[in-house]
Amino acid sequence: MVLVRHGHAGTREGWAGDDRLRPLDARGARQAKHLADVVVPLDPTRLISSPYTRCLETMELIAAKTGLPVEEDVAFTPNAGRAAVEMLRTIASSGSSGSSGCVVICTHGEVMGEVLGVLSSDDGVRLSRRPPGLKGCAWILDFHKGKVTSARYVSPKR
Repeated sequence: MVLVRHGHAGTREGWAGDDRLRPLDARGARQAKHLADVVVPLDPTRLISSPYTRCLETMELIAAKTGLPVEEDVAFTPNAGRAAVEMLRTIASSGSSGSSGCVVICTHGEVMGEVLGVLSSDDGVRLSRRPPGLKGCAWILDFHKGKVTSARYVSPKR
């Protein structure tokens, strides 16, 4: 499974409109391209994203290169709480992230931080850096019987 933090999209304070519609900026577009270069070789079988514009835009190139649709799920929106952790556990336990491919999930920093904190604590896996990581990063998570066995951080494109 690959947990992606959306690319750079400026700041909440610098955006006058509905925050759900805040798009990637130029740096975020470069980060999305880098993420596609990292993720596509992993042979994803499913793409899931927060319905926020910046997350969907982060997933666009991955979807285009794999031919997979991007499923939108509110469990990965800010303030979703434990819903994201429960969804990840369900996906990992269902085997849909098995050896023939992986599930890629795009979310927000606060969600990623909570998810990685809970998974690390509950499953006893050490993280190589403090979550969530920088905008445009990814965490490659390996699961066995629904539990995380390793977590590898992938730095974003600057």
